Amino acid sequence: MTSASPERLVVLTGADGRLGSRLAFRVAAAGGQQRLLVTGRGAAPRLPDGAPLPEAEIVATPTDADTRFLTSAFAGAEAVFLVPSRERPGRLGKHRAAIDAAVLAGVRHVVYVSSVGAGPSAIATAARDDWLTEEYLRGTDLTWTMLRTTMFHRTSTFAVHDESSSPGRSAVLRAPAGQGRVASVSHDDVADVATAVLLDEDRRRHAGRAYQLTGPEALSFDEIAAALSAAAGRTIRYVPQTAEQARALFYRSTATEVEDWITQCQAIEAGVFAEVSPDVGYLAGREAQSLEVWLDDYPAEWAHLRLPSVG
Repeated sequence: MTSASPERLVVLTGADGRLGSRLAFRVAAAGGQQRLLVTGRGAAPRLPDGAPLPEAEIVATPTDADTRFLTSAFAGAEAVFLVPSRERPGRLGKHRAAIDAAVLAGVRHVVYVSSVGAGPSAIATAARDDWLTEEYLRGTDLTWTMLRTTMFHRTSTFAVHDESSSPGRSAVLRAPAGQGRVASVSHDDVADVATAVLLDEDRRRHAGRAYQLTGPEALSFDEIAAALSAAAGRTIRYVPQTAEQARALFYRSTATEVEDWITQCQAIEAGVFAEVSPDVGYLAGREAQSLEVWLDDYPAEWAHLRLPSVG
């Protein structure tokens, strides 16, 4: 297990999110000192008995937190774990405010959660924004590490809907991804990698590195649907969509979430997420979790796919 120097403070943004909370528990288990920035989107990480994590300070962060606020929140930290904002427009401004704050606060190392395929001409809108954030970070004197993630295992489960022709018995996984393949990754794998990077005694080992975090296999959406079917005990089949059909279906999501999903699927169709990387195994010291293993380990994460019990 990774151990931390007690005098090294790390700050985790998005600590009440699915990724940040997992990371907080790992840093605590390693004996690390941490400051958890929470926005109220989820619950602040706590021990099973409700007690706060040891050596963890919790800071409530407003959604419009500016450089001045973040500079204070980052004060005394050696490293900052920076998760991207989910809102757009304004996403880049928030990222840059956090990076500016890290510089002003004297932070040495920023670990940024980016996207596989990040680049100036990336198909996925989030990947284009991540590239601009990466470039901004590279332009500072900070030591940086990019954790470029593919689609998370959990994401595809929210594209599953009951079939209107046979509600409750079968369902469809709809996505504008054509016949593309994706090496999706688990939140646990990314959290394990982030722990290894943040708490490594030799910061130079990860300085200037961009790691590609993927699962151990690239699956088609037909294969994803088959895996979900086996886990949920019901038939789930994949139905390719157009972008226009996807926009009409996800009317309850924000415009940003819809466009991020559609353009991520378009990137999948183009083969951007088909390559399997060894980086999770190299940094976490174990093989990355497959979708099948994740489904077996986290039934509560996809419980909405199960048929409701009768009686």
